[in-house]
Amino acid sequence: MRVYDILKAMEYWLLFLFGLAIGSFLNVVIYRLRFGDSPMKGRSYCDHCKAKISWFDNIPLLSFLLLGGKCRQCKKKIPVDYPLVELLVGLQFVWIYWLLKVNFAFFGTWEGFYSLALLTYWLVLFSGSLAIVVYDLRYMVIPDEVLGPLVGVAFLRLFISHQWQVLWSAVGSSLFLLSLWLITRGKGMGLGDVKLAFLMGLVLGWPMILVAYFLAFLTGAVVGVILMLLNKKKFKDKIAFGPFLLLGMMVAKLWGWSLWQWYMGWL
Repeated sequence: MRVYDILKAMEYWLLFLFGLAIGSFLNVVIYRLRFGDSPMKGRSYCDHCKAKISWFDNIPLLSFLLLGGKCRQCKKKIPVDYPLVELLVGLQFVWIYWLLKVNFAFFGTWEGFYSLALLTYWLVLFSGSLAIVVYDLRYMVIPDEVLGPLVGVAFLRLFISHQWQVLWSAVGSSLFLLSLWLITRGKGMGLGDVKLAFLMGLVLGWPMILVAYFLAFLTGAVVGVILMLLNKKKFKDKIAFGPFLLLGMMVAKLWGWSLWQWYMGWL
């Protein structure tokens, strides 16, 4: 194997390991926000016995496998979604880097600095979105502590892209879900979804925001029907809508133009 191939493989492995570490941090953020604790305060502890976790038992993904998915102290099972989040973020870092690297000359002249900033933007956006998805699925709440920084990062990118027209999409998107919230008196969705709609508009702009909403409502309806058929949910039961909004946003961000052109051509 050539030296170039070895270095190329190493950069992907380093990104994967960095992603695992970020995923581990996101797990701490998700858990502690629910109980009002600061994610930066003290060492991690077991959800069950509250015993502090030693550093060698806190290695992302690896410690879960070595411990057999159980706490060393109380022997109770560690929720499988913890290592799953770590793994997803690690794979996400590798995938996004590969996706952007085929289109930009990383670490070379001005384009390298731009592509590095773009990589950081995408990693923050996707990682933060995953944290919101997990939190909303668990607690039916979209945390402002995660959503706020994502909106801030999306705003910062506008100073580079100068696509300030997306602000109209952000406001219109938020007003659209706000109207649905008012019509349903908060039963159809929460105010967190209204705030999330603002981020979607900032990220996507027009007309990609339409693609995102179409996908969100379509997938939400399909999953809702499936859950009712399986007797997991009843018609009046609430279902977290944030994950479907974010799924629509991510798909529209990656393949929105292709879907839009296909749809317009089909018409």
